[in-house]
Amino acid sequence: MSRMAYFWDRVKKVDKKALWETMGVLKKRSGKSRIWLARDMLKCATRYNAGYVDYKIAQMYRLNEAQRKTVITRGISNEIVRKMNPKEYWHFFDDKTEFNRTFARWIPRKWLRIDGATETEALFELCRRNSQLIGKPLEGSSGVGIQKYTEADWKDGPEAFLSRLKADGIGILEEVVVQHPALASLCPTSVNTCRIATLLGEKQQGIVYAFLRIGNGKVMDNVDCGGMAARIDVATGRIQTVGADKQGNTFLKHPMTQTTIVGFQIPFWEEAKRMCMEASQVISQMGFIAWDVAITADGPTFIEGNSFPSHAIPQFAAHYPDGIGILPEFEKFIDL
Repeated sequence: MSRMAYFWDRVKKVDKKALWETMGVLKKRSGKSRIWLARDMLKCATRYNAGYVDYKIAQMYRLNEAQRKTVITRGISNEIVRKMNPKEYWHFFDDKTEFNRTFARWIPRKWLRIDGATETEALFELCRRNSQLIGKPLEGSSGVGIQKYTEADWKDGPEAFLSRLKADGIGILEEVVVQHPALASLCPTSVNTCRIATLLGEKQQGIVYAFLRIGNGKVMDNVDCGGMAARIDVATGRIQTVGADKQGNTFLKHPMTQTTIVGFQIPFWEEAKRMCMEASQVISQMGFIAWDVAITADGPTFIEGNSFPSHAIPQFAAHYPDGIGILPEFEKFIDL
C-alpha cells in the first residue's frame, strides 16, 4: 500500500470523537487553536504518516520539520514491519503456545494449552504445583484478556476450572513468573518487563532499542493498562530517561514505591541481550522482533515476542528531550 493510499485508509477509519477529544487535550497543552492543530495534524499525516495518536504521544506540535522526520510514526512502523517480517512466519510469535514451544530453551516455566483437547489431569497437575497461575488468550496484545487465577478459582475441581477458563477466552495457562527483587522494588504488583527490539538489517544486526515497562498498580505493566516506560541504555542496561505513560505524565520516581527510575540498573542485562540476539536467529526470516523479557533471580526469560511491534513506546516525547526521535537508530540497521 502506498503512503497516500495508507493515508486515505486511515482517514476513513478515524474515530472522530476520539480525535476531537485529543484536539481538546492538545489545545490546552500547546496553547494552539483547534484550527491550527487540525492543519498541523493534516500536514504531519501527509508528510510523515502520523496519526493523531502519534501526533499527541510524540508532541509533534512542538517539533520543527527536521525533528519530525526522526519520529517513528504508525505509518513508518508499518512499513518497517512489512519490509522485515513476512506474514507467513508471524504464527511463530502470534500463537503463544507455538512461541513457548519454539523458544522453550529460554522459557523454563510450566504451561498448558487450553482447548477442547485439554486433559483435566494435566490441568490438575499444573494447579496442584502452584498457588497462582496466569491465563492468556492464544493471540492478542496490549494485555487484553490476561487474567490471574488463584487457588480459590480451582477449588471446585479441574473440570469446573477448565470450563471457567474456556468461558474466559483463555488459550494458555502458565506458571507465574517471579521477577528479580530489584525489579519488584519499582512496582511489585506487576512483572516489569524489558521490551528489547532486535533488527536483522542489511547494514548490521543487533538491538535497535530497549525500554523497561513498569506497572502502576495493576497486574500488567503494559502502557495501555496504565503502566509507564523508560528508555534503557543498550550498552549498559541502565535507565537513561524518566518514566512516561501514554497520557504524557512523567515520573522521576515511581509514584507507588518512590524508587528512583533514572539510573536504575537492569540485572542480568548482558544475559538478556545475548538471549534476544540468539533467539532472533531461530526464525531469522523475521527480521524485526520486539521481545518482552522478564528478569528473575536466576536470569532473563521470555514472556513473549511481538511480530508487529508497537510503535507507541519508542516515540514517547519524554524519552527524547532534544526532539530527535528514534528513527535514526533504525537507519543504522536498514534503509528507509
